[in-house]
Amino acid sequence: MELYFTLKVVWWLLLGVLLIGLAVMVGMDMGVGTLLRFVGRTDTERRIALNIVGPHWDGNQVWFVLGGGAIFAAWPLVYATAFSGFYIVMALLLWSMIVRPLGFEYRSKMPSERWRNTWDWSLFISGFVPMLVFGAAVGNLLQGVPFHFDWRLVSYYTGSFIALFNPFAILCGLLSVAMSLYMGGARLMSGSAGVVGVRARQAALVAGVLAIVLFTLGGIWASQLLGYQLTQGPEPGAVQTPLHQTVIQVPGALLANFHAHPILWLVPGLAYVGLVLGLFSLSARRAVLGWWLGALAWIGIIGTAGTAMFPFLMPSSTEPSHSLTVWNSGATVLTQSWMLIFVAIFMPLIIWYTSWAFWIMRGKVDAHHPESSERS
Repeated sequence: MELYFTLKVVWWLLLGVLLIGLAVMVGMDMGVGTLLRFVGRTDTERRIALNIVGPHWDGNQVWFVLGGGAIFAAWPLVYATAFSGFYIVMALLLWSMIVRPLGFEYRSKMPSERWRNTWDWSLFISGFVPMLVFGAAVGNLLQGVPFHFDWRLVSYYTGSFIALFNPFAILCGLLSVAMSLYMGGARLMSGSAGVVGVRARQAALVAGVLAIVLFTLGGIWASQLLGYQLTQGPEPGAVQTPLHQTVIQVPGALLANFHAHPILWLVPGLAYVGLVLGLFSLSARRAVLGWWLGALAWIGIIGTAGTAMFPFLMPSSTEPSHSLTVWNSGATVLTQSWMLIFVAIFMPLIIWYTSWAFWIMRGKVDAHHPESSERS
């Protein structure tokens, strides 16, 4: 029982690490796509922006694959319930993710201005929409998702597509977009010494301020929401299902963990420290430091959501006692043990080759790079 308890907590932490990796690395590339038409006023300037992330964007996609695979293996009940309930949203996310690599690969295949403008807009949409959906999904999880189980543990989603984009979810989505713009702007600033970097810096500064405002408003709003409290159930380390517990909704419950353990207020503090110092760094034209501080802010933002919800992973607003928690929705001890071994091997390799690729391809991109090749 103690081993199972430890594995569940470790995989909850690893889930957070994977979501942070996804937000930082994939979100950065999507931020570049969203900013493309702002930082690039000419075709050459846009090609400079795309060349800055060109060597890395497809490698960064591994965080998206790794995150989905980890949820499937370690939290199968969460995976099944979320993908069936959020089917239309997942399809929207999938199609936008399909369009994105097409934009990178096909944009410069033809010299036609209309052709390139079309793919530029596709990169904008495929950068903005996934980050909006990512944040909105977290916003819905904080509020609770309308689903319930029958006695066979078959889930039934009782909400609608439109309801997923409620005001609080949209606010969370805009916070996600603002963070992606900040990270994308910092990356463009560090990779360009010309006008592209100047405009990217302006955009990143605005996005950083917006992120601080949205994070603050979201925190105030979340403190007034109905949260979830586990009042009865098996021991955390015991094998269990969502049908073996009692959960109630309590106003302000999202702050319960912070009140019980005041040291946890340091988690949202990381978001403010990262963003405020990041803005100062970008103002001082220290783009690389500003990027790392933005990553710290992402840790604080995602960590705040996870800490506020713990031990819930996917609360049910329809039938609170059917909520999915860290204790009742994990895979078996054997599965989580083997998966932990694989993660211990492959995650350091992913971090190593990603770091190596950025180090090898460091430096500034100027007009010579895209103009020397019609395919870039």
